[in-house]
This record gives sequence, C-alpha cells and structure tokens, in this order.
Amino acid sequence: MPTHDAQDRFDHVPHDLHRVGAHRAPGRKGRGWVAFWWALAATLVLIGAGVVGILSLNDRLDITIPGTSPSSTSAETTPTSETPSESATPTPTPTPVATIAPELSVAVLNGSSSNGVAASATQVLTEAGWTVGTTGNADSQDQPTTIVYYADASLEGAALGIVQSIPGSEALLANDFADSGADLTVVVGNDFVIP
Repeated sequence: MPTHDAQDRFDHVPHDLHRVGAHRAPGRKGRGWVAFWWALAATLVLIGAGVVGILSLNDRLDITIPGTSPSSTSAETTPTSETPSESATPTPTPTPVATIAPELSVAVLNGSSSNGVAASATQVLTEAGWTVGTTGNADSQDQPTTIVYYADASLEGAALGIVQSIPGSEALLANDFADSGADLTVVVGNDFVIP
C-alpha cells in the first residue's frame, strides 16, 4: 500500500483565503432589512398604544383637522326642512329680570381702600330686602368697581337685583367665589359711595 496519496486539484489551496473552521454559505440578499422591518413594526405598535392610552386617560382631548369644525360638518350633513325665511330669523334669548330674593345668601367683601365699606354695603342691601350672611375683607383692596359674583347662570336675575340695589355695580358670572358658601358674593370696590 502506498503511504502517499496521489496529488489532485484539492490539495492546492491558495494561501490568500485564510479560511479556518466550517465554511458558511454567503448570506441571502436583503437579510439586513429584516431587523429594520421588525423595528418599524415595533415603533408603530408603541405609537398606537400611546395614542390609545392618551385618549383613554384624557377624554377632553379634541383632535380636529385644521380648517374644519364639527358644527360646519354636521350642518352640511344634516338636512333641514326649514325654509330660508324661517332659518334666517334668530330665536330671541329671554333677558333675565332683576329680582330681590331674600332666601339667597349674600356675602359682602370689602375690596376698597376705605374702612367700613362692607358694613355700609350690607346696610344698603338689608334695607333693599336682601339677607347678608357674612361680611369681611377681600384679598386685595384695590378693586376699582363693585362686582356681584354669581356661579350659577340661574342666579343672574338675583345678581341684577343687587346691581339695582348698589348703583354702579356690575354682575359677573364666574366661579371665583363659588366655594364661599354664599349664593352671591359682592366685592365692594373703590367706586362705592357710602350713603
């Protein structure tokens, strides 16, 4: 038996290949894009989950497309049976009538730089038929005008009644004194003239 095998073409390997171990086949084309597509899909899923989370946590979020308004789109899609002359006439809004309501509680606060103004305003309101529950000083003493605050729109007539009782005052629908415990709050300003 020969101790030496016959040489063939597989015995002459070029020295510049430097291959060691198992030889792998070259990778398929486009294999690098797989990671990109997985990352893109994960990003879209996270964005969608974030939008759903924000919408569920904040029900006041209103997403509108610029240039459109909900009232204009509903007006376009809702057919009306009114004639043009009927839709052109606006419905008059009833004007509240100034009333005196002694069953409502009134708080009087001095917002002027003068002393004793809240007591004088209380006397004016009591003589006019109002029930004043509390008097005191406002947070600031630089209120230029006397303002009657009411937190509920149904109290507008009563607020106007106080405006008639204290000439020069104004009624304002605001929640500034809603937690005061009184139905109406009068902040007497520097324009109040002591009778």
